[in-house]
Amino acid sequence: MGWMTRQKGKPTITRSEALGSIPVKNHHVREQRLESGELVILYPVTARPWIVKVSTWLGAAAAPPRTGKLQLDGLGSSVWAMIDGRASIRAIAASFAGAHRLETREAEVAVTQFVRELGRRGLIGLR
Repeated sequence: MGWMTRQKGKPTITRSEALGSIPVKNHHVREQRLESGELVILYPVTARPWIVKVSTWLGAAAAPPRTGKLQLDGLGSSVWAMIDGRASIRAIAASFAGAHRLETREAEVAVTQFVRELGRRGLIGLR
């Protein structure tokens, strides 16, 4: 397994490996800037496979894909802007810490949680 270990059936990576990961934006995501300067991320939301199967079995027509929206505040917008497919989470956290006068560890925790949420929504992937 190399760098991965198993915990309750799920692969896990070390903290250092996670911070070395490079987030990459989903190419289906669109950005919309509000007059307030805040950023809204627009992304396709697909139905869960079992819902599609049941709907098809019941004879329902395929529903058009929905668009999810995630409005980012100034801090989230600044992290989103740093996700360029080249910078690691560690580098993004360091830049974030410097820009917002935070301790490195505090910035790493905040950025990691934010990146995890973006990944959960399918807005980014990690390399």
